[in-house]
This record gives sequence, C-alpha cells and structure tokens, in this order.
Amino acid sequence: MPILARVAGYALDMTNPYASGRDWAPNEEKSAAVVLHAVSIVLELIAPIAGYAILKDKGPFIQHHAKEQLNFALTILIIYAALAISIVGWLIFWVVPVYATVFRIIAAAQASQGNFYKFPLTIRFIK
Repeated sequence: MPILARVAGYALDMTNPYASGRDWAPNEEKSAAVVLHAVSIVLELIAPIAGYAILKDKGPFIQHHAKEQLNFALTILIIYAALAISIVGWLIFWVVPVYATVFRIIAAAQASQGNFYKFPLTIRFIK
C-alpha cells in the first residue's frame, strides 16, 4: 500500500496512534492519576510500583503523580518498619493506615482538579 500511495502522489501517515510512547491527553492523565491514587489505598505498595513502571512515560502530569505515589508508599513502608521495631510503635501502629488513606484521598481529589500534588512528610526517593 505505501508504494501505491507514493505512485498515486499522496502521503500515507504510517504512525500508530496507539503506540505506547505517545503522550496522553490531559483528561486521560487526570483520570489515570485519580485511579492510581484510589487503587493505592487498597494495594499499598503494588499499585504505586506498577503505576510508576507503566505510566511514567505517558505524560508529565501522570509521571509526577506516579512518582509522588511511589515515594509516599516507600515512606509509609519505612514508617511501618520503624514502628514495628519499637514497643511504643505497636501502640500507634493504627495511625499509619489512617494517615495514608486520608492523604491518598486528598491526592486523588487534587489530581482530579488537575493540580500537581505533593504528599507532606514524604522522602523523595525518586526525583
């Protein structure tokens, strides 16, 4: 077909609109960021790792939210480890899931409005 297109004198666009390297539209990025934050409430560490691996090249907005979610999940993991080795930590172990859930809901709301949200008290492992 491309040879016939050249002979006939018209250009044939051979780019794949479904290629994985293309950036997403702003609405697609916002929706993906909201879903990533919401799924991360249930799947504490798996969703941020998978989300970052899959979504980091889809656009600047989703890349920012995937990084933030992964950094937050790793920070929460460190907090769990620190609390697990201390006696006082066992008494306040229930605070961490409440803290994580509240801030993930806030992050999802901010992402739905198109804001670049940064989690408070988070170590930035991935910049």
